[in-house]
Amino acid sequence: MLRLAVATRAETFERLEATLADRGIEVGHLRTDERTLALSDPPWAPEEFDVGLVYPPRLMEGGVADALLSIPWVNGRESVLASRNKAETLARLARADVPIPESVLVSNPVSREELAATFERFDPPVVVKPNSTTRGVGIARAEELDSFLGICDHLGLIHDFRATGDKSFLVQEFLPDARDYRAMVLGGEYVGAVERRGEGWKHNVHAGASATGVALSEEHRTLAERVAATLDIDFLGVDLLVSGERTVVSETNARPTVDDASKYEPGFDRRLAELVRAHARGQRL
Repeated sequence: MLRLAVATRAETFERLEATLADRGIEVGHLRTDERTLALSDPPWAPEEFDVGLVYPPRLMEGGVADALLSIPWVNGRESVLASRNKAETLARLARADVPIPESVLVSNPVSREELAATFERFDPPVVVKPNSTTRGVGIARAEELDSFLGICDHLGLIHDFRATGDKSFLVQEFLPDARDYRAMVLGGEYVGAVERRGEGWKHNVHAGASATGVALSEEHRTLAERVAATLDIDFLGVDLLVSGERTVVSETNARPTVDDASKYEPGFDRRLAELVRAHARGQRL
C-alpha cells in the first residue's frame, strides 16, 4: 500500500481518503502547522510516507517536513510558489500568448503620480488584487481614481511593516458580467470543471459563492491544458473568466480542492491515482 501525505486535513483529505484506498493508496495527514516539531525527534518516521500531494501551505514548516521526510511531491515547492505569485504566472502565460486580463504589477513604494498613470491605463472600474493571497482575500474594486488611491494607501500601510514579505499588488481590468470557471488539469489532461457564482462580482467559494459541475467547451478545455503545460504543473486549477466573446485566464491554483465526484470527468480518481504513483516512482505522466 502506497502512503500519500496530504498536508491539510480538510475537504480534499476526506475525499481522497475515501476514493484512493481502493486503488492501493493510503492517505495520511502530514500536519506541519500550529504545532511544535522537535527537529532531532520528529513525529514521523523517515519512511512513513512514500509521496506527497502538495507541498505544505506554510513554506517554513514545509521546508522542515521536506528535510525530515525527503519525499517526492506531486506539486512541489516550486510549483506552489510559481502559482502563488499571480503576476509571475500571468507574465509567463502572456509570453506564451495565453489570453490574460490587462494587468499591471505595482511594487511598493510607488508615487501617487505613477499610481494615477496606472489607473488611467484602464477603463474603470479596476480590480486591485494582492499578488500572493488566496481565497479572494483582499480583492477590491475601484470605480474612480480617489477610491483607487485610497485602496493603494491602505496596501501601502501594510507594506510599511518590515516583516511583510510581498510588497506588491496587481491592478487589472474589470470584465463585466463575466462567467467564472475553475478547470482542473491532472498530468496535462483536463479532468473536470465547475462554474462559480456569488451574490456580487466576486465568485470565490470561500467567500460564499457556489460551485457547480459543468462541461466546458473543447476550446476552454484545451486552454486549461495549455496553461498547465506552460507552467509545467501536474495538479492545477485554472481559473477562466468568460465575458462576451472573450475568455481570459485570471489565476491558477497549485493547491486546488478535490471535492464532489460530480464535478469531474469519469476516470478522475483513476487518473489521480496514476499521477500519485508516477511521482512516487520519480516520474511524470
